[in-house]
Order: sequence, then C-alpha cells, then structure tokens
Amino acid sequence: MSDLERLIVGGESETLELKRSTGQLNRAGQTLCGFLNYAGGNVVIGVTDDGRIVGQEVSDKTRRELALMLGRFEPPALVQTRFVELPDGGRKVIVLEAQQQEDARPFMFDGRAYQRVQTTTSVMPQDRYETMLLERAHVRRRWENQAAVDIRLDDFDHEEIFRTREAAIRQHRISAGTSTDVGDILDRLGLRRDGVITQAAQILFGTRFLPDYPQALLKMGRFRGTTITGDILDNRQEHLHAFAAVQEALAFLDRTLPLSAHFPDGQVQREDRLPVPFAALREIILNAVMHRDYSDPGGSVAIAVFDDRIEIRSVGIFPNGITAEALSGPHRSIPRNPLIAETFHRTGAVEIWGRGTNRVIEACVSHGIKSPVFEEKDGAVFVTFFAQIGPLSEMRHQVGTKSALSRHQVQVLEKSRNVSSMKELLVLCGRADRTKFRNQVIRPLLETGLLGMTIPEKPRSSRQRYKTTQAGEQVLAEK
Repeated sequence: MSDLERLIVGGESETLELKRSTGQLNRAGQTLCGFLNYAGGNVVIGVTDDGRIVGQEVSDKTRRELALMLGRFEPPALVQTRFVELPDGGRKVIVLEAQQQEDARPFMFDGRAYQRVQTTTSVMPQDRYETMLLERAHVRRRWENQAAVDIRLDDFDHEEIFRTREAAIRQHRISAGTSTDVGDILDRLGLRRDGVITQAAQILFGTRFLPDYPQALLKMGRFRGTTITGDILDNRQEHLHAFAAVQEALAFLDRTLPLSAHFPDGQVQREDRLPVPFAALREIILNAVMHRDYSDPGGSVAIAVFDDRIEIRSVGIFPNGITAEALSGPHRSIPRNPLIAETFHRTGAVEIWGRGTNRVIEACVSHGIKSPVFEEKDGAVFVTFFAQIGPLSEMRHQVGTKSALSRHQVQVLEKSRNVSSMKELLVLCGRADRTKFRNQVIRPLLETGLLGMTIPEKPRSSRQRYKTTQAGEQVLAEK
C-alpha cells in the first residue's frame, strides 16, 4: 500500500477531507482553516468522496490558483503542498497538509474563521473565536512571563531556589553543571530572560508580596458543621511563594484532619490514616497552586475543612478544551502557567501527562471513599473530597483511650515517663519527618492532656522536652 493509500484508507475524519478536483478549492481552503483551528489535518485533492483515486492534471494555472488560495489565510498559515504522481504519468493527487500551530490560532480564511467537528467544516461561533483570540494572546503574552514589578534577586528565597536546583539535578531535568548562582539557576529554569526577572519567578520563589502581589495568598479554614456559616475553629491566611504554599497547605491538613485506625487485610498491626488519602490531597493542592489564574489580584488558593468534606478552591476557570467531566478520564495536560508548572515538574513533584486527577480518583476509591467532585463555578475551580471528618470535640475524645492510640503514641507515652526530647522520640519510632510526627503523634497527645511540655510557654524551644502526664499514665495502665 502506498503512502497515499494509507493516508486515505479510513475515509474522511476530523483530520482528513477528500476533494475530487481544484474546482472545490474554496471549500478546501475553508476546511484547511478548520484543521488549523483544531489539531491540523490533510485535504487531499484528486480523490472522490468514496475513496477512489482519480487525480487531475496540474498546470501552471493550477499551481497559481493554489498559491492564491493559500495566501487568503490570516494570520499566514503553514500549509505544506505535495504533488503525488499517479502511475499513468499525467495526473497527480494534491495533498495539502495543515500543521498544528497552537500559538497562532485562530485562523481565518477570506475573513471568516472555520472549525472542524468530526467530518464537517462550519463557520466558527463568535464566542469560540473570541475565546481562541484570548488564548493566543495568553500564549504570547502570559501574566507569568511578564517582568516582575520592583523585584530583585535579593528578594527571593535562595534556599528554596537551591533546593529546586538540587531536586532538578536528581531528576536529570537540569544540567548537573548548573552553577549555584541564583541568577544562573533562574536562567536555566526560564524564569529570567535577558536579565529580566519574570513574574513566574516571583510566584515560585518570592518573599515580599505586598503591595504588588496580593494574589500570592493561601487561605485555610476549619469550620464547625457542614456550612460556611458555621463557627470558625481555625482560620489562617498567609502570603507565600508557590513551594511554601504547597508545604503549608499540606501541613494544615495534616494537623487538622483526624487520624483513624485501620487494620489492613491479613495484618494485626493497626495503620493510622487520614480520612482522605494524603497523596490525593497533595496532587490537588499542587494543581491548585500551579494552574490557578495569577492575573487576578484578588485571587487565592483556599482550603475549607467541614465536618463532612474538604473543599479546595483555586481562582481561574478550566483551560479551553478541559471540562470537569473530562478530568475523570483520559485528557490532555494544558497548563495555564507553563513556566510555573515546568519548574514543579523539574523537581519531580508532578508529571506532565494529564494523569494526576485519574490517580486521585483511583486513590480515593482504593481508600474506600467517594471520588472527588470537580466543578467550575463563580470563576474558580472547586475540588471537593467527601469524607467523615467529624466534630473537633469527637476527634480529640477518641485519643483519650489506649485502644484509640496508635502504636507510636503508646511508645511516646512509655518513653516519656522519663523526660524525652523530640529527637529521641523520632528515633524511637523510626520516623524521619519531624513535622508529620509532631502533627500526627505528638500534637494529639498534647491536646488531650496525655503528654506535657517542660517549657509550655515556648513550644518550639530547642530545649523543649516531653513528659507523660498523670492522665497519660492512667491510659497506659489500661489493659
């Protein structure tokens, strides 16, 4: 089978149109315009609708008509022309290939924009055309690649930049020879261009956000009950760079959500786990921080925890081509902020294949809870995890009995009969993450009065030690 036969064997489609002759050249131009505004495609002239290859004579006049037709696109379009000679030696098939050019869309032909839907070419609706115009402007002049306002290299979190460099080298996504000069690292990451610091760099590594960048805001709240009008049990608002925002959001959820006992099949050791898989929460928070609309000065990422659910909201609508329904199945990855997303990708924090939401759904189902709900409303994207969080008073009461304590909590109470340091307790339990250990093991014991601090007025003191209280001794005495 020849290349031409392989091209047309499946018949007309979203990316293939067949024309008998150049007598249909005007319609061919409209279809090419539809292809250019979609994913590219081929118009084959000299083939009938039923797939018979008939060809046509190609004269100098034919070539001039083709050139004139291809000159009627605005903006100028990249269309390759091939002439395939048929065995009779006198007739040819003309193949016009429209190549995908996302940064130049939308295209017009003779002053009108066209779209391709399945096998039909039609005039593009005005609202669709306007949306594509905005997207074209976004590609060329995005908020993130504009010059940062009154920002210098000294204003950045240098330690975070060095951590990003080291992580990217480990992932083989930046040269191991990249210097430790902050400016050079930003250059390698595409965050500084010709010496000009971009707003993406400010969002990723900035330390000073007011008054020019109020949108670098993370809002976190724990509400009693199931409505936003319930009592606020915890309310925090922080202006942070993107990496710090992810870390703080996860730390907030880690210390806010209750731990419950779970016994995996075939095991006698209990497993303490959150009501929502931590990996799923992490993926959605990363998406919220990376893909939100930073051009809105009133924007933010917000996390609201209720008794029956967790809502994560990021300002900005879905990119064109992505819907809430599409996130539950295979879909393209269309980052709103490519520079910001690519920097996270270089560290190994995320993939670029559009599989994140699918993995979130799988993790929730495996965890035994409902799939999250993805919504676009009021100019923002909402992701809602449904799980029984429970009233705060109930959460704390559960830790007050020995049967409700985790193995590590029992070990901490037993060890702290003699005054113990955080380091000693970490080593005892074989834990490495100090923050998670404090939030998951130590904090519940302190809040329920089972464990005490030797310097309670300075909880973070380097000389802080822990001592099992009389209430803790009573719990340990339970059979």
